[in-house]
Amino acid sequence: MQRLADQLGIVINVSHFPPGTSKWNKVEHRLFSFISINWRGRPLRNYETVVNLISNTTNRGGLVVRARLDKRKYALGKKVAKKDLAAINLEPHAWHGDWNYSIKPRKKS
Repeated sequence: MQRLADQLGIVINVSHFPPGTSKWNKVEHRLFSFISINWRGRPLRNYETVVNLISNTTNRGGLVVRARLDKRKYALGKKVAKKDLAAINLEPHAWHGDWNYSIKPRKKS
């Protein structure tokens, strides 16, 4: 995200939902309730079944859901080097700076 901020010359504001607050996430309320209704009573035996049930979710309001299974392998336990983290022009916000911060473009030298 630092490279993107540098490239575009813009400040990127980041806000994370703290643990246990997903109940306030509007996307979850608008989407996941219909997904749950759609797969109610169906055995979720494999990933393909889950993805198919999710992508066939609709509602009367015109909800269309697209889903696909991502089979890529992702590295586990990947650590960010202290020098790389220090190179990010990160400014924590006054309220919960650990969850809310801005990444500002670095000055060109």
